[in-house]
Order: sequence, then C-alpha cells, then structure tokens
Amino acid sequence: MVVNGTLKRPPIDRRLSVAAAIVLPVVVLAGFARTYYLKAFFHTPPLATLVHIHGVLMTSWVLLFISQVWLISSKRVRSHQRLGLLAINLAILIVIVGFFVAVRAAKFGAATPPPGGVSRLGFLLVPITDLFNFAVLFGAAIYLRKRASDHKRLMLLTAINFLPAALARISVASLQALGPIWFFGFPSALAAMAVTIDWWQNRKLNKWFLSGTLFLLASFVLRLMLMGTNAWMSFAGWLTSWAA
Repeated sequence: MVVNGTLKRPPIDRRLSVAAAIVLPVVVLAGFARTYYLKAFFHTPPLATLVHIHGVLMTSWVLLFISQVWLISSKRVRSHQRLGLLAINLAILIVIVGFFVAVRAAKFGAATPPPGGVSRLGFLLVPITDLFNFAVLFGAAIYLRKRASDHKRLMLLTAINFLPAALARISVASLQALGPIWFFGFPSALAAMAVTIDWWQNRKLNKWFLSGTLFLLASFVLRLMLMGTNAWMSFAGWLTSWAA
C-alpha cells in the first residue's frame, strides 16, 4: 500500500494472519494426506461415517479461516462479519463431532495410532484438550470481535492449536522420532515467535495474545504430564465405556 508516496506495510497482525492462512492448509494436507485426502492412493483402512463428517467439518474450518483472512485483507468487513455467523455454527459442530470421534478412536482405534507408543486411553487427552482449547480461544475471539486487533490474534491461536494433530501424522521418520518435541514444540515456537514479532513491531504486548499463547503452551505441557496418570486413565475409561 502506498500512502503519500511512501510504501506502507500492512499491520503485523494482518501479516501474521496471512502467514497462518498459508501454513495451516499446507500442514493439514501434509498430515492427513495418507489417511484422508489422498487415502485412495495409499490404500489405508476405510473410515467410519462419523470420521468423514469430522473431516468435512475440519476441512471447512480451514477453508473458512483462509476465506476470512482474505476478506479482511480485501477490506470486505461486512462479508467477513456475515461469514462469522457461519463460523460460530461450524465451531459448535466441530466440538461436538470431534468429541465423539476422539472417544471412539480411543476405544476402537483409528487409522493413525497414537505416536510414541502412548496408549489410546492416554492419548485421548490430546484431542479432548484440542477441542477445549479451540472452544476457549474461539469463544474469546467472538467475545472480542468488535476489537479487531485482539480478535485477529486469538483467531491466529485457534489455527496454531490445530497444528499438532496434523504434525503428528506427517510420515517423516526423523520428525516422528522427535515425538512431542516436534508436534508440540513446533507450534509452541510459532506462537512464541508470533508474540515476539507482534511485541517488536508494536513496542507493547497485547494482553490477549500473550494470555492466549501462555494458555496454549501450558496445555501442551499439562497433557504430557497428565495423560499417563491413574486419574486420567480412569476418567478416559469411563468416557469410552459409553462409546458404541
């Protein structure tokens, strides 16, 4: 953008959102190509109808995220706001369907087994926390929808929140060998880098961005600490006992 003969760069929050709109679909495709998007070429096991519904919902979310970033970049704010109503309904469906998919996978198994030899019941904490984080971050973003800078930063964190599920499924042996250092560490680094860049450009920390990032990073650590505990295993066993 040129203003008074001077090249004016887009705000940092917009550039971070654009970067997320590029990275998210690439990582999702790389992670789920074998078991979902390109499964016909890899002859992976068939998927249950509920898993297909989950896949459609999550794909729709990625496409919606890209569309919303493009609409804001194009200054089509009203269209962005109208599409936001669809996003709320889609988010509710993602949480509900995702919960049942996660519970069924913990009981009956999934196309991709948990990484690192973690038991299915122990690993159930990971998708359940993903959904909880998504609900909290997206709910906060909707609450702050009239404060554009805060809203965009929280929506960026919702995208980062979904990266571990895809990263853990990328079939590169050297990456898989890293375990949580890879699929939790990489998103943690991205979130920390985004907050740092945002602070450097604006010379102040956005409290919602910082709080959301710390919330996300804490959830990564807590999952690793709690997934093998007797308390969680008992609770996960109770949850899966209801799955049919």
